[in-house]
Amino acid sequence: MSLDVSPKLLAEAENGAVREEDFVDTVRTSLPYAYDLIASLATELHDGKDEFTDNQTPPPSEKERGQLLRALASDAIRGSLERHFGVALAFQNCHRVAAFRPGAQHSETYARFTSTRSQILNQSPEFRDC
Repeated sequence: MSLDVSPKLLAEAENGAVREEDFVDTVRTSLPYAYDLIASLATELHDGKDEFTDNQTPPPSEKERGQLLRALASDAIRGSLERHFGVALAFQNCHRVAAFRPGAQHSETYARFTSTRSQILNQSPEFRDC
């Protein structure tokens, strides 16, 4: 299971729309490693002038790697985190997450980061089973 959904949030979902703030809070408490990593990338991006910031450090364990994969594999989770932090996310291999400025999806830098060439160049044997 990806998220620990409270009975209150489940009832809200059953009765209609869910407030995004409540959903993001559920992501924060359910996937703390992924949430904190994306928060730190967003802060670094907003505090700097670079086109993007990225993480190249593997997670400390498979538990954290699983959180990151679950967060980025879900369109709803990923989209909510992007809106919440004001970033566009891109993802390579098992842990290389990048935060770009909103609208960067049409930039050369984003295209290069998400290209098949970059995906191939960012592979290594230790990522085989991640």
